[in-house]
Amino acid sequence: MPRSRAPMGRRFLLTTALVGAATLVPVGPAPAANPTPDTRQQQYAAAAAEYGVPESVLLAVSYLESRWDTNAGTPSTSAGYGPMHLTDATYVNSLGEPGHYGPQEDPRGDDSRAPIHAAEPAVNPPAEAALQTLDAAAAVTGSGKEALRSDPAANIRGGAALLASYQKQIGAPVGGGTDPAAWYGAVARYSGSDSTDSAATFANEVYATIRTGAARTTDDGQRVTLAARDVTPQKSWLDKLGLRKVARADGVECPTELACQWIPAPYQLLGDGTDPEYYGNHDLSDRPARQKIEYIVIHDTEETYARTLELVQDPAYVSWHYTMRSSDGHTAQHVKTKDVAWQAGNWYINAKSIGIEHEGFARQGTWYTETMYRTSAKLVGYLAKKFDIPLDRQHIIGHDNVPGTIPTTVRGMHWDPGPYWDWSHYFDLLKAPFHSTGTPTTGLVTMDPDFASNHPAFWGCQLDENGNPTSEPCPLRGSSSVILHSAPSQDAPLVKDVGLHEDGSPSTMEASDHGARASAGQTYAVADRQGDWTAIWYLGQKAWFYNPGSAPVAKWATGFVVTPKPGKATIPVYGRAYPEEAAYPAGVPYQTLRPLQYTLSAGQRYAVGLVAPSEFYKAYTFAGTFPGDWTVIRGKMQYVQIQFGHRIMFVNKDDVTILPSTVGAPD
Repeated sequence: MPRSRAPMGRRFLLTTALVGAATLVPVGPAPAANPTPDTRQQQYAAAAAEYGVPESVLLAVSYLESRWDTNAGTPSTSAGYGPMHLTDATYVNSLGEPGHYGPQEDPRGDDSRAPIHAAEPAVNPPAEAALQTLDAAAAVTGSGKEALRSDPAANIRGGAALLASYQKQIGAPVGGGTDPAAWYGAVARYSGSDSTDSAATFANEVYATIRTGAARTTDDGQRVTLAARDVTPQKSWLDKLGLRKVARADGVECPTELACQWIPAPYQLLGDGTDPEYYGNHDLSDRPARQKIEYIVIHDTEETYARTLELVQDPAYVSWHYTMRSSDGHTAQHVKTKDVAWQAGNWYINAKSIGIEHEGFARQGTWYTETMYRTSAKLVGYLAKKFDIPLDRQHIIGHDNVPGTIPTTVRGMHWDPGPYWDWSHYFDLLKAPFHSTGTPTTGLVTMDPDFASNHPAFWGCQLDENGNPTSEPCPLRGSSSVILHSAPSQDAPLVKDVGLHEDGSPSTMEASDHGARASAGQTYAVADRQGDWTAIWYLGQKAWFYNPGSAPVAKWATGFVVTPKPGKATIPVYGRAYPEEAAYPAGVPYQTLRPLQYTLSAGQRYAVGLVAPSEFYKAYTFAGTFPGDWTVIRGKMQYVQIQFGHRIMFVNKDDVTILPSTVGAPD
C-alpha cells in the first residue's frame, strides 16, 4: 500500500453480498460422519461422495481457493479458512488484531516537492458480515465452527456441502454420477462474487483446472492429485444465480478474460483551486511515448478491498493503477497506464512503473488466494506484453524491492507484499519459472526456496496498542524469504543493514525487517562457498545462507556483474537514476545526486538487472500550467541497476566494470 496508517484492528472484505446472504437450500440431514479418512485425497473423495458433488469439481474449487493448503489454520486476506476457504469474517474481526505496518513514506517519492502525507479519511465501520460461509457450512454439516476452521477434513466436508446446496438452489442435478459440466452455476456461486463477470471468471478458472489437471504436495505434506478431464461447462446455469450484470467500461486496460471495471482515481485541484501545485492524486503523462514503462510493482493493500476503493477515490490521498480483490480476483483500474500514479515511494520508479494493489495484510501473515494469484498473473502478463517488460525479478518487483530515494527515506520505505507472497508460484503462473542457467562456478545464484516447506521463524506479526510489533512468534507458514547470516552458521548473527539499523546492529527476524533477507527470483553474485553454505554479496558484505546440495534453496545462474573500476576503492550507490546537473535547463531545480548510506567496495560483485538512462520527469503543477512541465529531462549519465540488498539500487555506469559473471567467479 502506498502509505501506512495507525493500527485500527484487522478488517477483512465484508462487501461481496452473495455468499452467506442468501438462504441455502438444505441437502437433507447430514449423514453420520464416517471415521476421518487417512489422506487428504481420501478426504476429498469421501466428502464428494457424501454430498453428491463430482470429485473433480470439489478438488478444482478447492485448488482455486487454496491450492489444497491448510495454511496452519490461519485466515486468508478475505477471512477464509482451510482448503475450501470457508469464510468467517465475524470471527476474524472479533480478534481485533491490528493490521498495518511500517513507518510512513511519501508515496510520490519526489523530494523536490512537498511530501504527500494527506490526512486519512475517517474509517467506516464494517458492514454486516456477508462473507460468512463457515456458518452456513456448520448449519448444513452439523460440524462445529472451530472444527471447520482448523480441521481440514471437516473443512472439506463443509465446502462440499455448500456446493451441493448451491446446486440444489438453482435446480441443477446433484449426485455423485452427475456431469461436472452441470455444476458451473454452483461453482460460480462459490466465488462469492456479486456480478456475473467476476463469478464467471472464477468458474472459468475452475474448469480450466479440471481440463489441465493438477498435482502437488500441500503445506502439511499431503499429496493431492486432480486428474485432467475434458469438460465443457454448461454456462447457462450462471443465469440462474440472479447476479447483477456489469458493463465493461470502454478503454479499461485488462485482458478480456478478466472481470475488470473502471473506478477512476480523481485528478483535481485541492483547497480553493487557485494553487496549481496543490492537487491530487496522480500525474498525467504520455507513457510509453514519453518514458518507457520499465517496472510493474506488486503491492498489498493493508486494507479491505472496499476500504481500498474508498481511499483511491479520495483526491487528497494517493493512487495506484489497479486493485485486485482477494475472494474472486475481481480487478478495478484507477489510473491509466499512460499516467503516473503516486504509489511506490520513489519518483524515478513511479514515473517508470505500473502499481498493482492486492487485497492483503503483510504483517499478519495472512495468505493470498489462488484465484487472486491467477488473475494477477494474467494482468501482469498482459501488461508486460503490451509494454515490452521482461518477466523477471529485475522488472516485476515488490514494493519492498523499491529503493529509498535518499538516506533519510530508506528506513521509511514500505515492505509489502512481504515474506509470505509466493514469488516462485507467481512466476510459474506467468509462464516464466525460475530455473537454473549456470553451474556452481558461473558466479550467480537465483533464490528459489521451496515455499511450502520454507518456514522462517519471524516474529512481530501482531502489534500492541501503540502500533509496535510484539515479540509473539508469527505462525510458521510458507515464505519466499531466504535468511542471511554474517558467517556460515545458523548461530551467527544476521547481516547488517545500516539503512534500517543506523546503530550498526544486526538485522532481526521481526516481520518487517528485511535487512537480512533475499527473496525468490532475486539474483545475487556469489561471494564464497563453504560446505553446505553459500555467501552472496549483499549491502557491502558477505551474506551466508544454508544451501545444502540435498535441498538447495537457490539455483545456479549466469549473467553479468558489476565491480568498481580499477583504482576505485569504493563507489556510491543510488536509489534513483537522475541526470547530472548540466542536463537541467535553466529554471528547473537540479535534483541532487545524493548517494545512499551504503558502500560498494573494490572486490565486491553485484548482479546486473538492466542499464538505465538518467531521467527526471518534471511534473510540478496541475494541468502542466508552468512552462516546462510534463517533460522528461535526460542526461548523458547512465546507470546500472543492481541487486544490492533486498532492494534494487543503482550505480553510475562510469564507476563500474561490467563483466560476465563467470569472470573472476569464486571456485
